[in-house]
Amino acid sequence: MNFLRMDFSEKGVYCLIFENRDCVIEVGKKGPFSFSEGFHIYTGSALGPGGMKRVKRHIDLSLKGDKNPKWHVDYLHLNSSFRLACAVCAGTSARLECELARRLGGDSVSGFGCTDCTCRSHLFYRKENPLSEIKGVFEAFGLRAVVLEC
Repeated sequence: MNFLRMDFSEKGVYCLIFENRDCVIEVGKKGPFSFSEGFHIYTGSALGPGGMKRVKRHIDLSLKGDKNPKWHVDYLHLNSSFRLACAVCAGTSARLECELARRLGGDSVSGFGCTDCTCRSHLFYRKENPLSEIKGVFEAFGLRAVVLEC
């Protein structure tokens, strides 16, 4: 795990990149979601008092699977068809989570991870690994992306 260049107390935004097999997952009260084999990108913010410790929680949950699901994305962490490949993070106090989601766009899982905003989704699908695409989006916002490989 590459935690050396990340200050987890800092506020920021992040994208989680999952690699997955075809599957159907029951996501709490939202019900079943179908996922195609490939990669899924989840956009999130870490602007609360814990800052980027939220990203560390995501990584720990994927590795240990030792907590009950709190957010939609937790159901992906806890499902054996999904593997967290990496997290892309950047320090900022700006509210860029929804802008990141809009900029990524494309195939998405409607209503996933966006109950506290007006976005269509915060979970996006790609057939190929989207790491370079995500780094480009961060760069377009003037953010210095830190990649945490899992």
